[in-house]
Amino acid sequence: MDSSMRRRIYLDHAATRFPKPEIVLQTMYEHAHSQEAAVGRGAYQASQQASQILDSLRREIRLWIDAATSDEISLQSGGTEAINVGLLGLLRPGDHVVTTAAEHNSVLRPLKHLVDQQVIRWTVVPVGDDAVVDPDAVLAATNETTRLIAIVHAVNVNGAVQPVKTIGQSLAQRYAEASKPILFCDAAQSFGHLPLSVREFGIDVLASPGHKGGQGPLGTGFLYLRQSLHDDIQPTRFGGTGGQSESLHPPNEYPAKLEPGNRNVPAAAGWLAGLQHAWQGQPSPQQAVEQHAAILGQLAQQLYARLSEQPNLRVIGRPATPLLPVASIAVDGLPAAEAAMILDGEFGIEVRSGLHCAALVHEAIGSPIDGTLRISCGEETSASDLDALLDALAELS
Repeated sequence: MDSSMRRRIYLDHAATRFPKPEIVLQTMYEHAHSQEAAVGRGAYQASQQASQILDSLRREIRLWIDAATSDEISLQSGGTEAINVGLLGLLRPGDHVVTTAAEHNSVLRPLKHLVDQQVIRWTVVPVGDDAVVDPDAVLAATNETTRLIAIVHAVNVNGAVQPVKTIGQSLAQRYAEASKPILFCDAAQSFGHLPLSVREFGIDVLASPGHKGGQGPLGTGFLYLRQSLHDDIQPTRFGGTGGQSESLHPPNEYPAKLEPGNRNVPAAAGWLAGLQHAWQGQPSPQQAVEQHAAILGQLAQQLYARLSEQPNLRVIGRPATPLLPVASIAVDGLPAAEAAMILDGEFGIEVRSGLHCAALVHEAIGSPIDGTLRISCGEETSASDLDALLDALAELS
């Protein structure tokens, strides 16, 4: 069969959203075709317009996360880069870091690198069989040298939502502002999907890609950094910034000091269009997110309920109250990779198998040694898509 004629049921939205909104693709093409120019590399109109696109994108992201100003947003090539830029730029020799066993490797690997280099010490707080951490255990793990607490908002393996708001508010009550550990949040699975206010949650640093709930293309992301940390963070990459070219030192100002090299302006233009499109008809992005969250919450309940009815599979790490339609399963008698290949090859159903770039969480939630079959839905996932998935899973025994 011609692959272009093959039915495609895409259930890997935790990896990236598909399809992207048409306005995203159209805007990227139009910009690259007729307007493309480098930011800060010229005084001509197209270059100035490119700068305006980035400024507009910062302002738009600010609205989605309830930041105080758009100057707190730096633009990065994705969530992984944003996390690395934030962690490596803020941590210093002798610092202690608290994190959890539910983190993505984008957080765990840079931290482990610093531990191995004897730069920092860390405490990894265990999680329950639903991958959720006890907020009291996180707070109990802090000490007088704790510089940073790194916690994911929603776990990519099973969609479990962590008590970030509880931790942030507890830190504000327990510590004076000058001595409070930095609360660093990975929002890869929650940005655009779940309500998220950095000020209400007490989040100091937040990193996210733009290509999942953010409606944008791959290769986009941002790092939110609270104003009081702008002088503390140090750049980890160096190069041209379009200004102060006479100096061998990078700019001191945030976000410029974290944005060397050319920005991907066509992708930024598409992302901006996608974010703006996502809250058309709503008074604000925050209210649009609440609507998105309600749709996804209903889908999550349906997904988990229907998977639980299947006699030939085991649901791994089910959250007590599923809020995101992300589920991990094990099919009786079939390794995860083989099950995924059959679903794709025979049924046109695309899911992910393995350990999902999360090294430590699987022991806690009881995953098989080869990982799980992860099903992750999006707002466009239909009832017929779920019917097709469940029918296919029933044939895998």
